[in-house]
Amino acid sequence: MSKQNTITSLGTLVRLRSSEVERLQADLARQEAVRARYQTSVTRLTELAEGSGASGQVPARPAAAWSPALAVNVGNYKQAVFALADSHRTDLHLHEANMAVSQGKLEQAWTRRELLGKVLAQHESAHAREQERTQRKREDDIATQSWLAGQAG
Repeated sequence: MSKQNTITSLGTLVRLRSSEVERLQADLARQEAVRARYQTSVTRLTELAEGSGASGQVPARPAAAWSPALAVNVGNYKQAVFALADSHRTDLHLHEANMAVSQGKLEQAWTRRELLGKVLAQHESAHAREQERTQRKREDDIATQSWLAGQAG
């Protein structure tokens, strides 16, 4: 395989690795948006449960005005909201673990792309030096022929 073909192939590989990195970055950005939604949901659910006051009592009505059934209902409501918030927290932690895996994949893809980019740069530099040597040799040959023609004539 010629130097130029090698450089072309390496360039194609670098572009493919760059596309992979961009895809993984976009995926991680989507995952971050989902993480933010989970976090907001957990915060709102916690505030909702805590904002409903103590079980069995609503700030607008004195505690003595509550029936036992209503107190149980409020307690069940708060318990359900806290359970939902806990469920969201669990989902959030699992999602964050998946994000960590995705981040690792992104870092590996980025490293592979950077390494290929360096190999490509080395090949391009070596090819440029080789082209320059060839050009200098050609110019030297022309100068020698010109000098010899001048000596003969």
